[in-house]
Amino acid sequence: MDGPLKELGKLETFSSGRSKGATIQGSLDSLLKSLREAKDEIAAKGVVDPSRLRDLSQVAEGKKKEIEDKQKEVYSSMSRFGKAWDKKFPTALPSYSDLFSSPSSAAALERTVALHLLRTGQFDVAETFLDESGVEIPPKLRGQFVELHEILKALRNQNIGPALDWADRYQEFLQSRGSPLVFFLHRSQYIRLLLSTHPPDPEAAIAYANKHLGPFHDEHEAELRRLMACIAYLPLSKLQRSPYQDLAQPQLHFDLEALFAKEYCATLGMSRQVPLRVVGDIGGGGALARIEKGKKVMKDRKTEWAQSDELPIELPLPPENRYHSIFACLVSKEQSTEINPPMMLECGHVISKDSLSKLNKSAGRAKCPYCPRETINGSALRLYF
Repeated sequence: MDGPLKELGKLETFSSGRSKGATIQGSLDSLLKSLREAKDEIAAKGVVDPSRLRDLSQVAEGKKKEIEDKQKEVYSSMSRFGKAWDKKFPTALPSYSDLFSSPSSAAALERTVALHLLRTGQFDVAETFLDESGVEIPPKLRGQFVELHEILKALRNQNIGPALDWADRYQEFLQSRGSPLVFFLHRSQYIRLLLSTHPPDPEAAIAYANKHLGPFHDEHEAELRRLMACIAYLPLSKLQRSPYQDLAQPQLHFDLEALFAKEYCATLGMSRQVPLRVVGDIGGGGALARIEKGKKVMKDRKTEWAQSDELPIELPLPPENRYHSIFACLVSKEQSTEINPPMMLECGHVISKDSLSKLNKSAGRAKCPYCPRETINGSALRLYF
């Protein structure tokens, strides 16, 4: 997408007036200014000076040429953008049947869009969409999304108080998940206190650590040792060149927003990522094009997909969109399912359940396809990823 984006950036400079040289709007404004001045001058004198008209004609011709030259640049940039777009997408977008023709599916889509707008903090747009679509979102849920973004805004402004208040209300839930949220919140505040004084005076930070980080000693002993040891490398300029330089990175504080949003949405029974954004990122990131290419190849070979819930090709996904591991049996080349799960033999090698059943001998043993060792029937263990 680098080519189209580059040309689109050039078009944006024309529309925003950031381009080098005179802009079309600037040339028009300058011409209008010259015309008004000439009009006022003629009205004041009561006579028309021929030399003044000649000068005004030259100004008009000059501005006209500036505008034409600038328009040529715009048209040329639009043409290059179109060529870059066609090069990136040589085939037309695929057409699909209307997946949301039924009232229930259309209502589900509208609800998904409304929740997306609320979850991403676009409350004004969400209100308009809710009014026009008629989607009903419970006031309690809408209020929870407002609370979420108020707390995220506070974290962005280095205020961990609202987040700690919320964590205190959901303490049992966070403990059941083994969430490090509270520890990371206090760690962030400790680092800020440690780096807030010039020259360094770690007394307030140490007092804060004793009060708020002490209870986490058993769970985060190694990290607490690092937090205490980094004091020896103050001030900030020295800490950034020390073995504890990661504690001086702003990302340590910025990551709190994503972690808090993840835990907050977990209490609502929602995924850590916004579903509509995931769909757009994966589909627009190349998945749709790969699927269409796969369909075309299979159509040319006069073959069809074996199952409706499987893809005949692999779709590479970024790490944040990989939600679980998938096991593929090296014997049958099939992916594991609930009916055909991965099984670990006594030797430690893993194959699918169907492959294991085919390897079973009459004596109640199955020979591993990778090594000479045999496994007794019923002793293979199912693996869960």
